[in-house]
Amino acid sequence: MSVDDERDGVPLTNLDQPLFAGAEATKRDLVDYLDAVADRFVPHLAGRPLSVVRVLRGQKPFMQKNVRNPPPWMRTVEVWAETSRRAVSYALCDDRRTLLWFANQRAVEYHSPLARADAPGRPTHLVLDIDPPDGAAFGAAVAAARLVRRALADAGLDGAVKTSGAKGVHVFVPLDGRAATEDAAAATRALAARAERLDPALATTAFIREDRGGRVFLDSTRAGSATVVAAYSPRVRPGAPVSFPVPWDELDRVGSDGAGPGAFTLHTVPRLLAGRDPWTELMPPPQPLPTDLVAEGHTIPVARVQAMHEGKRRANLRSKQAPDDPQS
Repeated sequence: MSVDDERDGVPLTNLDQPLFAGAEATKRDLVDYLDAVADRFVPHLAGRPLSVVRVLRGQKPFMQKNVRNPPPWMRTVEVWAETSRRAVSYALCDDRRTLLWFANQRAVEYHSPLARADAPGRPTHLVLDIDPPDGAAFGAAVAAARLVRRALADAGLDGAVKTSGAKGVHVFVPLDGRAATEDAAAATRALAARAERLDPALATTAFIREDRGGRVFLDSTRAGSATVVAAYSPRVRPGAPVSFPVPWDELDRVGSDGAGPGAFTLHTVPRLLAGRDPWTELMPPPQPLPTDLVAEGHTIPVARVQAMHEGKRRANLRSKQAPDDPQS
C-alpha cells in the first residue's frame, strides 16, 4: 500500500479515495479537516475512552470500540464491558497524531463517554439528546431545546447547545465532579420530564417510537457508560456534516436558515472556527446538581428498562389476542 503523505510521523494512504457515498468528500478531505481542527477537537476527546464510526470501502459504517493493533505511542485503557463480559481496550485520543492515525483508519465519527477514564464514576456533564421525528424541520428541535433550557433555568442550571450533526441537537450541562453516575442519570431523567411538562404537545420522553405521536423525543439515556458524538466530529451523513456549537441566541437563525445545520460540514467548519473554540467559550462553569432534581429523577424509571418491560408486555398481549392457527 503506497503512502501518499506523512504527518507527525503517521503514514497516510489512499487519500484520494471517496470517503463514503454521498459525503462529497475524499479521505484527504477528512484528514485535512481533522488536522485543521485538532488543537480544538483533541481537548474534548482527551482522557476519555474513544469509540469511532469507521467507513471502509465496500462496507457499511460500523462502530469500533476495541482498538486493534494500535501504534506503541498511543495511550489505551481497558474498560470492563458488562454486556459482553470482557475487557475492551479503548484508545485515548490525547494528541494530534492519534487523531491522524484514526483518520487514516477512515474513522469519521468520534464518540466519547461523559466521564473521563481516570474518574469513570463521576460524569463531567449531563446531556439531553433532542431528536425530532423523521421529516420534521430543524425548528422543531430548536423549540424543544428551548424547553430544556427553561427547565434548566428553573432548576438553577445552565448549559450549552450544539447540533448533533444529524437532525437534532445536544444540550450539555457541565458538572462540578461531585455527582455519582446514578445521580447524574437521575437528574437527566428529571430534566427531560420537566421539559416535557412545559409543552407535552411538542416534546415527549416516550422511549418507544410508536408512542411519540410525531413529537420531539427528549432522550435522557445519554448517561452512565453511554457515549455521545463529540463537538466538531464529522458524521456519516450526506454532505459530511459536523456536530457544531451554536450560541443559544443563534439557534433560531440556524433553524430558519435554508441550509440549517447542514451549513456545518468538514468543508466549512475550519473557516467558521477561525482559530476559536466556541464549544469551550459557550460552556458555562461546572455546577452542582440540585438535590431536589436528583430526588425527583430517582422516582422516574430508566427509559430503556421501562421500554424493555413494556415491549415484552405488548408482545405477550399480541400473542394472546392472535387467532388460533387452524393448521396447528
